[in-house]
Amino acid sequence: MGSEQRAEVESILSPAVSAAGYDLEGLTVTKAGRRLLVRVLVDKDGGISLDDVAVVSKACSKALDEADSTGGPFADTAYTLEVSSPGVDRPLTEPRHWRRNIGRLVAVNIGEEPVKGRIADASERGIELEADGVRRSATYAELGPGKVQIELR
Repeated sequence: MGSEQRAEVESILSPAVSAAGYDLEGLTVTKAGRRLLVRVLVDKDGGISLDDVAVVSKACSKALDEADSTGGPFADTAYTLEVSSPGVDRPLTEPRHWRRNIGRLVAVNIGEEPVKGRIADASERGIELEADGVRRSATYAELGPGKVQIELR
């Protein structure tokens, strides 16, 4: 699917996801045999449950059906809709990603320096990271994408 078609699908789904109270974190449309696979990643503060996935799935399905009734992107194409949450491997790139992971161990570059530490706080301007017993502040402009580290206890 081209970027124009993807943008059209996003323009249909984004308002539906937002109206349901969630953030659209990712959207892919790929060919899967004779069908298309529409993969929607959503999240919200506090995480999402299976009930939340069902709510978003219904909202997305309704929005796509309404669009298809007037010649939308899938009017003449069979598709499968898949809604899920982003995995732990999703890079932390937006302030909301950092906020939702306060208390978790992350690896990130601050400027050119690789740092591993625990997110102590996150605001709209930047984060505070506890690294080796020292608290460090960084603005989002200084940060590369963060990666949550898996901790086995």
